[in-house]
This record gives sequence, C-alpha cells and structure tokens, in this order.
Amino acid sequence: MTDVHAALVRAFRDEWGQVVATLIRLTGDWDLAEECAQDAFARAVRSWPRDGVPRRPGAWLTTAARHRALDRLRRDVVGEAKLREVAAMTFPDDEDFDDSGVPDDRLRLMFTCCHPALSLDSQVALTLRTLAGLTPAEIARALLVAEPALKKRLVRAKQKIRHAGIPYRVPPAHLLPERTPAVLAVLYLLFNEGYSATAGADLLRRELSAEAIRLARVLHRLMPDEPEAAGLLALLLLQDARRDARVDDHGDLVLLEDQDRARWDHAEIDEGVALLDAALRRGAPGPYQVQAAIAACHDRAARAQDTDWPQIAALYGRLASMTRSPVVELNRAVAVGMAAGPAAGLRALSDVDLPGYHLLPATRAEFLRRLGRRSEAADAYREALRLVTSDAERRFLTRRLAEVGCAP
Repeated sequence: MTDVHAALVRAFRDEWGQVVATLIRLTGDWDLAEECAQDAFARAVRSWPRDGVPRRPGAWLTTAARHRALDRLRRDVVGEAKLREVAAMTFPDDEDFDDSGVPDDRLRLMFTCCHPALSLDSQVALTLRTLAGLTPAEIARALLVAEPALKKRLVRAKQKIRHAGIPYRVPPAHLLPERTPAVLAVLYLLFNEGYSATAGADLLRRELSAEAIRLARVLHRLMPDEPEAAGLLALLLLQDARRDARVDDHGDLVLLEDQDRARWDHAEIDEGVALLDAALRRGAPGPYQVQAAIAACHDRAARAQDTDWPQIAALYGRLASMTRSPVVELNRAVAVGMAAGPAAGLRALSDVDLPGYHLLPATRAEFLRRLGRRSEAADAYREALRLVTSDAERRFLTRRLAEVGCAP
C-alpha cells in the first residue's frame, strides 16, 4: 500500500464521521452532508497523489466539503439562510464545549446520532451510515433486512429529524443512558463488519473490529457500572481472540471445532472472561453478557478439550427469550445438533425463518450431510451458494458440495 493510499484509508476511518457531523450541524441536511463529504473524499483521491497529503487531513476534507455545500446552497433559493451560516463556518482546533463527559470524539458523535426520538433500528442504521460510512447494502446485510427496506428506513429517519426539528447536538451526561443500547448495537455491528472481512479484504473494513474494541473500552471506562457495556467488551475480546485461527494460510474458512486453538489469543480470552465474570456478579444479565458467556464456553473448552454443547444450547435458549432473534434460534439449533445429534438439530431448524440468509441452508446442509442424506444436503448447499457473499465461505461450501459427490 502506498503512503498516499494509506493516508486516504486513515483519513476515511478517522475523519469521515467528523466531516459529516460538521456539515449536518451547520446545514441541518443529512443528505447534503453525506454528498458533500463524499465529494471531498473524491477530490482527495484525485489531488493528494499529485499535491501530497495535507498536514491536517481532517481540516482539508472539512474545508472541501464546506465549499461543496456552499456551491449547492447557492443554487437553492431556500438555502439562502443556511448559505450565510455555512459561509461563516470556522473550524477551531478545539471541539465545541459539551457537558456529556464522553472523552472520545467518535463516541460523542455516536451518542449524538442515536437520538431517542427515532426507533432503535433507525438509530443504529443512521449511525452506521452517517458516522461509519457503511453502504446501505452493508448495513442491510448487518441488520438482516432487504436493501430497499433499509433505504426507506434511512429516508424516514432523516425526514423525522427534519420535520421535528431534532438538533444534531451532543447530549448531556444525564441523557446518555437512554442512548446507550443503540451505541452498544452500533459497536457490535461495526465489530462484526470488520471481523467478517478476510485477509484479502480492504484494510478499512478489517480495522473496523479494532476500532470497535477501542470504543467499547472507552465506553466501559465511561460507564463502569453498566454491565452490558462490560458484556459487550468481553464479547468482542473473546471473539477477536479467535481471529487468526478462522482462516488457513490460503484464506480458506476453518470451522470452530477444527481451529488450531494454540493460535487463539489467550491474553484476550483471559481479559474477556474477567470482564464477563465481573459483569455477571452484578446480577443483571443482558444479551451481550449471555453472548459473551457462550463465547467463553468455547474458549474454556480450548483448555478442557471438551466443549459443553448442552450448556451452550441452554444459553442460546436464554438469549432467544431475550432477543426473539431468528439468528439466535439458528445458533441454538447448531448447538442442539452438536449436543444431541444432527436429527435433533434439524428438528430445531424447522421453525427458523430467515429468508435470504445463507447460513440457514448451509446449516441444514451440514445436518443432512451428517445424516447421510447426500442428495438433500447437495440441494441445501446449492441454495446456500446462491446466497453467500464471502469468497472464503463460498469456497468452503463448494468443497462441502464436492464431499457429498455433487458439483455446484
């Protein structure tokens, strides 16, 4: 990666949310802010290789976005008042004063974006789009909704903000708790977006996991008495500990039971388990704590050499009662299949409804293969192949299809 390319990647990771937030605050127009930020980054791609990376990339990008906003507002009669505001914009070195007590710029922006006047799903989608720069397709995949539906959700959220006159402002400290569930969800989905990226994926996507862990640490320090903040950090650490063992040297997927557990990061595991134990002692278990407990079962099995699948299935049952999530029901079926055999797992899958989600037919195919029902397994593998988007998972499913004696 060239120095300029690396600078562009860092700038997008570090500055995108701040540039968009600045334009939203001063124009009140979320769509205009995103378009102007995109234009500023496009200009950087063209000019930085020629002119060099500016000393303050964020200021350069914000200024470029501001100029673009001025051009757009000049052509808009109703934008005359905003034109005067944007024209007078200054960019001091220090952030505007706020009394949130949040010590991190990006985390402040997340709390700002997660306004309780919006539904939780809308808060999460809007924050992922506005501050993380994820595309509607990526957000739709993360939330397991169709992309057209996700786009409509974003439009409705922006319309509600505009019509209700909701200000884009950092909330004071006493209002942070009501926004915390959405911030936790954003961090979890950011981590997953980076964690699912393989070694060949672009650097920006893979760094999302590290940034999510960093922000989860900040949030835990900010809210040490919030057990779900500790639970989320524990979960991310326990998951991240297995990163290096998830794919082999060729970039192919390695199933959890086949991973070389010596490659797991046991320092991360120890930290995650300690955080989880401390959170659970508060006696207020939530979904992130339960997910962390499931991950800890796998990590403890690395030392015991025996995975307690009945316990994992029971934990997934508890998680399902908390979340009513079909993905959790799918994972519970996997655990049931490992604990009680593939026939029991197949029965547990019968009520799971996840249209368009490749892991449902892939899981069904695995159970059918283990039962020796090769033709049915092949059909399920082909269905999963039609839905999968990851190259590593596609290669894995293709190998499995060959193992049951069929071609794609």
